[in-house]
Amino acid sequence: MDSFTDLFSSAQQWLFEALVQPLMFELGLASVLEDGFDATGWLLVGLLQIAVLVAVVGPLQRWRPVEPIVDRATIRTDMLYTVIHRLGLFRLALFFSTAPLFDELLGRLRVAGWETFHLDALWPGVTDLPLVSFVLYLVFLDFFNYWVHRGQHRFEWWWRLHALHHSQRQMTMWSDNRNHLLDDLLRDTLMVVVAQMVGVAPGQFVAISAFTQLSESFQHANLRLWFGRIGERLWVSPRFHRLHHSVGIGHESQGKNTLGGANFGVLLPWWDMLFGTANFEYRFDPTGVRDQVEQGRDYGRGFWSQQWQGLKRLVGQA
Repeated sequence: MDSFTDLFSSAQQWLFEALVQPLMFELGLASVLEDGFDATGWLLVGLLQIAVLVAVVGPLQRWRPVEPIVDRATIRTDMLYTVIHRLGLFRLALFFSTAPLFDELLGRLRVAGWETFHLDALWPGVTDLPLVSFVLYLVFLDFFNYWVHRGQHRFEWWWRLHALHHSQRQMTMWSDNRNHLLDDLLRDTLMVVVAQMVGVAPGQFVAISAFTQLSESFQHANLRLWFGRIGERLWVSPRFHRLHHSVGIGHESQGKNTLGGANFGVLLPWWDMLFGTANFEYRFDPTGVRDQVEQGRDYGRGFWSQQWQGLKRLVGQA
């Protein structure tokens, strides 16, 4: 673990000094060099993720695809979403737009006597075991992620944004980041706030986010794969998550055209099993949203049209 951390830090330092720092000086951003260094970490993580997707998940999709790809334009749009999110462009915009508000809020809380609660401190000695601490926070944040995901399917106004993610009828490893930017802003804000409240260190948060994102990309892959009767109950598989995206199953209650659904787990199916939302049927159904398939509702083709249609749905104009 320490060797990997040292290697990553060295690569981050080199990339920052060779590319990011000169660019920031050129753009007059010398006052935020520390933030630029942090952004370099997200950039490096994103590059590594994309490399793994291309080198590992891509060949798996070609080996055992669920369905042939017939609309490559939609896949190219998903790839754009992936670049925007994984290379830190969205987080950079999020930083400049919301960081001052976060700093002000957290500053006021600390002045009022609020102190960060460290979850790993509840277990004596865990803080000295980085891997155990990492797993503890990973499980906790995945539990929180489960409830955020259920909220995206429970509240009508939130579903109007989140439905864009479900509108991809040709799911691939690039589909994970196909989200409305407002949906991402809300979800990421909740995650950052909760992570700070329970004492997740910045480096841990980056590692947890990167690990979660890579697993989510694999879950969305066009891959006919399940983990067996036991494995399916230990980790979310492409089959488990595809059922969540399936028309009339994953985002509806008991096959009815009402909000609800199944298989909300992001990494662990444990929460679905615990709260009665798990569906372990071995099936690979078509994906999409019912009103899109049956009524031809327009969710947009390209990035900007999808974002615009999401705003119109939010205000009840589409």
